[in-house]
Amino acid sequence: MERRNVGILGATGAVGQRFIQLLADHPWFNITWLAASDRSAGKTYAEACAWRLDTPLPERIAKMVLQPNTPETAGDELPRIIFSSIDAPIARELEPKFAAAGCAVISNSSAFRMAPDVPLVVPEVNVDHLEVIESQPTRKRSGGYLVTNPNCCAIGLVLPLAPLEQRFGIEKLFVSTMQAVSGAGYPGVASLDILGNVIPYIKNEEEKLQEEVGKLLGSSNGTGFHPLAAPVSAMCNRVAVVDGHTECVSVKLKTHATREEIIEAWESFQPLSGRGLNGLHLPSAPVFPVEYAPEEVRPQPRLDLMRGNGMATTVGRLRPCNIFDWKFTLLSHNTIRGAAGAAILNAEILAVLGKFDFRRFPAVNQANNLTNEALVTA
Repeated sequence: MERRNVGILGATGAVGQRFIQLLADHPWFNITWLAASDRSAGKTYAEACAWRLDTPLPERIAKMVLQPNTPETAGDELPRIIFSSIDAPIARELEPKFAAAGCAVISNSSAFRMAPDVPLVVPEVNVDHLEVIESQPTRKRSGGYLVTNPNCCAIGLVLPLAPLEQRFGIEKLFVSTMQAVSGAGYPGVASLDILGNVIPYIKNEEEKLQEEVGKLLGSSNGTGFHPLAAPVSAMCNRVAVVDGHTECVSVKLKTHATREEIIEAWESFQPLSGRGLNGLHLPSAPVFPVEYAPEEVRPQPRLDLMRGNGMATTVGRLRPCNIFDWKFTLLSHNTIRGAAGAAILNAEILAVLGKFDFRRFPAVNQANNLTNEALVTA
């Protein structure tokens, strides 16, 4: 696989740092461009960023100079693959500009997740939804497009739900989350609010989870999406855990399933089979995206967070539900599988599908000129 240059929007934030950590030695992608807010542009990454991860800041990245968050100022240095980890209000303004400039924008932001022509993708669940990018206006003009990954809880949830929907069908769903403080970014929740406490409200989180599960488990006709026709009820809570979102799930199925059949569905769920399309291994894909933990007291963030290098969902405590059919507990890593790692896996699938082949489209600087002209005449 050809090694491609990539850039990161919002490079100094919590998810931006995770992007750098996961991409530092990636065999397919090479970081060549970093951008941050106006107050950080022009500084080296080391000067602008308070590095907070448990691995050293790569020396090469530390010396890189942060660029403005605009495609117009980048010129020929702008890579055609951009990972975005900026807040939704800023993403609504900036991400379409980068797509119009000819970039594949692979976003962790919530800004365009529910847009009717933007794929919301977990590769093991709905890789076929990626074909919708071909109907995006920017794709037809400059080659650029938008692809999003879901909310951190939605990703962990749909991985064990997908094989259940495929085999038995899902009629309705209830989920209650216990979400780690790292999901709020940095500085996030004040320590005096969260220590020894549970906060039963995360703004817009329940709405995101309910909507996104439907889109992820729904179908696509190549130009749009049809959500799963099953109601989803979510309750979201912030808890005093650093990393790892825990979710308690109750599900009603369309057809009868035994405990053994459900566990077998999870354990045999290998839609990528450890390999991507065209026989290429996907570096970030876990061999088993859903791992079942039979112990009564699992999963736990302290013990199970890094299964599949942080890219797998751990499921446990499967038992009958007195209201629906079955209930279980799951755990996923919210900043790896739930954020940066999810976007990187999406990029790997896009690479295998040939969606980074821009030879029939204008060069980036030409696309920038087209974008500027369009903005002026609009």
